[in-house]
Amino acid sequence: MQRMKLGELEAVVAGGIDGSGGGSGPTVVLLHGYGAPGDDLVPLFRVIDVPKSVRFVFPSGPIALDPRFPGQSNAWWPLDMEELLGIAASRDIARLQAMDPAGMSEARALVEGLLDAAATELSVNPVTTVIGGFSQGGMLATELVLGTERPFAALAILSATLVRKQLWEQRAESRRGLPVLQSHGRTDPIVPYENAEALRDLLIAAGLDVEWVAFGGGHGIPDSAVSGLGELIRTATGVG
Repeated sequence: MQRMKLGELEAVVAGGIDGSGGGSGPTVVLLHGYGAPGDDLVPLFRVIDVPKSVRFVFPSGPIALDPRFPGQSNAWWPLDMEELLGIAASRDIARLQAMDPAGMSEARALVEGLLDAAATELSVNPVTTVIGGFSQGGMLATELVLGTERPFAALAILSATLVRKQLWEQRAESRRGLPVLQSHGRTDPIVPYENAEALRDLLIAAGLDVEWVAFGGGHGIPDSAVSGLGELIRTATGVG
């Protein structure tokens, strides 16, 4: 593994022929959730069943939630957790779907800059790049895929949710046929299961090829999602 700056974001790069992103194999970019360390998802590259040639990039969100310990607790944009928990408790998914998070567009631009830098510095091919994320990171990955014309091999949405519904609905058809893995826990206390289903239905209606992984748990990444992610990467990039 190696730590490097790609664009304006710090990232951990792993996998590939040398374990540090070497070679020219497909690339998986995974974005962590709100309040997680920037390297929170790094252990996944050791357990996802893909060939050794596959590279992984794990960026850190630009916001340090506790400035006394930069890099220990990161976010992609500010969240009002009390508001989100209140929405989850009331099951007011229409309110959640209408949200237009302040800072999401800026975070998207930063990840686009990282992808541009990865293409130059790591010879990453966008056509064989899978992007995804957990929770807030999954929302950001979805926003990036639906909000740009940048090519991707596939999208992974892990315990994320539907926001910007009207905008995402308008844009989604442009990604018709894109492979998507979406996983969600039926008892998620933070992100309502019903709203994950709404996101799934929106993507399917627009013609994306969605593999839905529901699991009997809360806000996390179960073995079934890890297995599905490996299959998605192998199939979408043609390495398995």
